[in-house]
Amino acid sequence: MAFPWLRLIDAAFGMSDIARRVAGGREAPPAPPATATGAGGALEARLAGVVVAALKEAFDRDTRRLELEREQIEAERARAEQALRLELRRQTGERELGRLRLVAAIAVVSWLATLFFSRELLQGGVAARAALGGGWILLLGALGAAFTAQSSIAALINADGDLSSGRAGVAAPWLIVAGLAVIGLAVLVGAR
Repeated sequence: MAFPWLRLIDAAFGMSDIARRVAGGREAPPAPPATATGAGGALEARLAGVVVAALKEAFDRDTRRLELEREQIEAERARAEQALRLELRRQTGERELGRLRLVAAIAVVSWLATLFFSRELLQGGVAARAALGGGWILLLGALGAAFTAQSSIAALINADGDLSSGRAGVAAPWLIVAGLAVIGLAVLVGAR
């Protein structure tokens, strides 16, 4: 920080005025005010320029710091949004995998249940056996479609594709329904 020379000089003049008053009792004419045209004015102008330059540098530094902080906040926000998108994508994939596993379990349980009760149908006519075989084929097709859809969803969870199970995932529940309907038809035909 610059030394306040002008204040020091002004204080010295003020002390000399006080000393004259006390010693002589006469009053000295007032000192003219300092102007910017003299030697003191040039120094003062230089000091003002230095102060202005320092303030400008401080403001520029603060502006750069604020811009850097804004960029960092924006980058953190973008990372958080990306992490949220990935988490939502993972959850969506897990839900779809759970649904497809349930469809596969229903297909297996339905096929095994009809397998235990197929003895009466196998002793029936040709139509009952054909319907039972068709129902089993549809149930096993549903199981295969569910497994195919599961593998495609598992591959898409890490990729950027759409997380739908595709045609196989849509067809699997309908194949179960069709298979159980055909087996029910076999039961009706075999009961005659």
